[in-house]
Amino acid sequence: MLKDTGERVIPEKMKITNGLLLEHIARYHFASEYVQGRVLDFASGSGYGSHIIAKLCKNRIQEVIGIDNEKEAVDYAKLTYYHPLSTYLKGDVTDPGLPEKLGTFDTILSFETIEHVRDEERFLSNIYKMLKPGGTLILSTPFGKGRGKPCGSPFHIHQLTVKEFKNLFTGFSYTTTSFFFQKGVLIEPAIPDTNKHYPLGIAVCRK
Repeated sequence: MLKDTGERVIPEKMKITNGLLLEHIARYHFASEYVQGRVLDFASGSGYGSHIIAKLCKNRIQEVIGIDNEKEAVDYAKLTYYHPLSTYLKGDVTDPGLPEKLGTFDTILSFETIEHVRDEERFLSNIYKMLKPGGTLILSTPFGKGRGKPCGSPFHIHQLTVKEFKNLFTGFSYTTTSFFFQKGVLIEPAIPDTNKHYPLGIAVCRK
């Protein structure tokens, strides 16, 4: 039985009006416009997001692999969100052997993952190694007080500032990096010269 930790998204156990559920689903629908080829979904949890991608993008993907570090989540995903194009595996996003084990991908998704990861550099390095030239990374995270500072969630190492989030990608040779911001189900580019607050950021990086 997959336990609800208070942060885990398990659609079958949530009301359709649940804001956390709607935000997560919105991100996968946003990502579906970019997805193609071989797809990796980091920290796939209960598997609903990988399933959304498999269903919506079935005519332009080869497969979608969901990786999660909890066996219970992987087992739940296999049982609840089976699709011929999807595979769910147990794995650590910072495992240095992951690129060799999984190979390369045309699209990598990483939603609400990096705030849980202590070794950010290894995680981002793994992503870059596994992303094919011309491939697309879509990564999201909630904003907070900054790296190394306490945040309101007991599940997060910390929550980055907007500036820290944008700086995550400067050490890699991405050809383009675009930033979007999310509030509820609304995802849009940043509006210049406004004080509008967005709780979450999404980066779309092309290698």
